Amino acid sequence: MKARSLAAGVLALSLVAAACGDDDEPTADTTAEEPAEEPADTTAPAEEPTDEPAEEPADTTAPAEEPSTETTTANTDAAGGECDPLPLVQEGMLTVATGETVFPPWMGAGEDDFDDPTTGTGYEGALVFALAEEMGFTADQVTFVRTGFDEVIAPGDKDWDFNIQQYSITEDRDEVVDFSDGYYEVDQAIIGAADSPAASATSIADLKPLRIGAAIGTTSLDYAEQVIDPDGDVQVYDDNSAAKAAFDAGQVDAIVFDLPTAYYITAVEITDASVIGILPPGESADELGMLFEEGNPLVPCVNAALQTLSDNGTLDAIEQEWLAAGGDIPTLDS
Repeated sequence: MKARSLAAGVLALSLVAAACGDDDEPTADTTAEEPAEEPADTTAPAEEPTDEPAEEPADTTAPAEEPSTETTTANTDAAGGECDPLPLVQEGMLTVATGETVFPPWMGAGEDDFDDPTTGTGYEGALVFALAEEMGFTADQVTFVRTGFDEVIAPGDKDWDFNIQQYSITEDRDEVVDFSDGYYEVDQAIIGAADSPAASATSIADLKPLRIGAAIGTTSLDYAEQVIDPDGDVQVYDDNSAAKAAFDAGQVDAIVFDLPTAYYITAVEITDASVIGILPPGESADELGMLFEEGNPLVPCVNAALQTLSDNGTLDAIEQEWLAAGGDIPTLDS
């Protein structure tokens, strides 16, 4: 009985408390205001998730831009935006001209790669494919055409993007064609047979009485005529192959080549000759550059890629692989 009375008392008190709460109108108003604040509080947390997703796309966009920056920004900056897309003679392809015959150590320098520029062997062969990759091409997007050396140093339209075959950058040439920045600074050298008068030469003066040969259109020929200035006329040949044939036939005592070619010629082709000496530089260093049609807007694009290869050490690595040669070769006196 006491338990029932206690339960009844509790129930009665609960009813009284409920009745008091219902009669309390101001309290009901206050309670109405609190839920109004809760949505405000709820809205603030709702903004945090909204802010975070908004930031995530921004972060996602930044990485997406990085690959594009690595391949195009340098070129675009250098060319004022003209490198996107690249101005090419054939859309989607890099068309590279080179010699009618290519020689190691410049191109086709692998054991079975002679006269094949597509292998990417040799200094210039490796450089072409490194430049192409830096500019966004695959190996299948590089095609080669063949030209003579001297015939392209002339004004007019070219059906290739650039020509690479040891073109020295000179003021005279630059008046009718354009050049890239230099990709190799080259010395001139002279080769001769061990039993020829050239073998004992120690200076430019010692070379003057000799019969000297060089290939037409080359800075080797310019050097022979202007710096060596022999007593007789310099023998001029259509290309290095013809100069080599003249040497084999005994028509000349010595031939001027650039130093890397001289190393190759004496190691592989004229094995009874040797590099007599490195010739002292003329008025300025002899730099090789890629040759373009005058006004070609592709020049700064190639220069930007070339600069990247220089900065990241690729150019030096290619030089060490293909042009470094042993031997203690003396430099002749001026």
